[in-house]
Amino acid sequence: MSNEQVTIRTRDGECPCHVMTPAVDGLWPGVIFYMDAGGIRPAELDMAQRLANHGYIVLLPDLFYRYGPYGPFVPREVFAGDVGAILGPLIATTGNDKAAEDTEALLAFLDTRDDVTDRKVGAVGFCMGGGMALAAAGTYPDRFGAVASFHGGNLATDAPTSPHLAARKLEAEVYIAAADNDGSYPPEMAERLEKTLAQSNVRFSTETYPAAHGWMKPDFPVYDHVAAERGWAAMLALFARNLRRGE
Repeated sequence: MSNEQVTIRTRDGECPCHVMTPAVDGLWPGVIFYMDAGGIRPAELDMAQRLANHGYIVLLPDLFYRYGPYGPFVPREVFAGDVGAILGPLIATTGNDKAAEDTEALLAFLDTRDDVTDRKVGAVGFCMGGGMALAAAGTYPDRFGAVASFHGGNLATDAPTSPHLAARKLEAEVYIAAADNDGSYPPEMAERLEKTLAQSNVRFSTETYPAAHGWMKPDFPVYDHVAAERGWAAMLALFARNLRRGE
């Protein structure tokens, strides 16, 4: 078990990343962890390590690297203030398209590791990262075996960078976990995404959780332990079905 800090060169600069590994040496599937808009902070690192503890090499990139140094933020303090003013400038430096571009370098890094079992990796994203995970996996469909989005917003819009457009190319099994009464992912948007996935013959499942947007994050005011544990179980089952472990 370790938190290795590395810097990965992307098309736009130097991206600081954390690599979490299991406690036992071996060959493990790789997973790219796409962060939420709160950025890299202790809770995000803890979640990445928890996933690693289940037998994965987890790569957590700081997708706000184009902005420069920041935080770490304390979500409860951010949500108590002007969220747009605090996080907006950072969010503006990235997006689904930029995260997909960054994924080229992230995959190349995983390819250099001798503890990663296979070229097929997993992706999981939360909030902002949910759409990024879908867009990245759709951009490199032959590289991803499983993708999970938790309380992802704006997954099927009219924007040219909408995740559902890239999702048409997915070869991975997809799990979409939506929040109840989520203004960033209303029922009509969910219907649009699901229709796109079905028409594209993507293997997918969806669930709407009786919880608020952000329920998976232990440092969010809306964190829901029961719903989060249910989400963890679904994510681990998805990865176990689709990602190859070492012999």
